[in-house]
Amino acid sequence: MSQQEFWNSKFSRDGFLYGTKPNAFISSKIKLLRDKSQVLCLGEGEGRNAIFFAKKGYEVTALDASDIGLSKLQQRATEENLNIHTLCLDLNEWDTSHKYDVIVASYLHMHKEDRISLFEKIEESLNDDGYFIGEFFSTKQINYSSGGPRDEDLLYTVDDFKKSFALCDKEIYEQVTILDEGKGHQGEACVIRVVIQK
Repeated sequence: MSQQEFWNSKFSRDGFLYGTKPNAFISSKIKLLRDKSQVLCLGEGEGRNAIFFAKKGYEVTALDASDIGLSKLQQRATEENLNIHTLCLDLNEWDTSHKYDVIVASYLHMHKEDRISLFEKIEESLNDDGYFIGEFFSTKQINYSSGGPRDEDLLYTVDDFKKSFALCDKEIYEQVTILDEGKGHQGEACVIRVVIQK
C-alpha cells in the first residue's frame, strides 16, 4: 500500500482525525519565528499546524501524500479566508529547490532507512538561522496505546536526530506527555521533541 493509499484511508472519515488544534509543542515555539517567515509543514495531513501558522500571518506551504487530507486543509483555509500552498507528494519524492525559514513536522511516519535522506533535505531546505521544529513518537511509544505506529521501524530515537544536522544547534529530548489531538492521539505518550537551528 502506498503512502497516499494509507493516509487517504485514514483521512476519508468524517471530521479531523487529529483534531483542528495545532500540535501543542510546535505551537509553543512560535516565539522563535520572525515576521513574514516562510513556513513548510511536512506530512501535514488535514492541516492543523498549517492553519495555525497561516492565521498568525506567515506564508505557509503544506506537504502531504494524501490528497484527501490536503483537500480538507484547503476547505478549512477557504472557510477562514487563508492562503495556504499545498504540495501532494510522498516525502521521499520531495524536491528541495525552495528554501524556508521554518520547517515543522508532527509525527512523521518515515521508515528508518529513509530518515537520513529526509533529514539532509530538511537541512538543505532551511535558510541560514532557520528552524526545524517537530514532535515524533519515540520507540518507547510501543508501550503506550495513545496512537502512533505499532511498527518500531516507524518510531524514533534521540540518536536518530543527533546523528544528523551536524552543523546545526540542537535541542532534542525524550519526554512522556499527555496527548489530546482528535480521535487519533489520546492519552499518555512517549515523544521526542526537536528544535534544530541551522
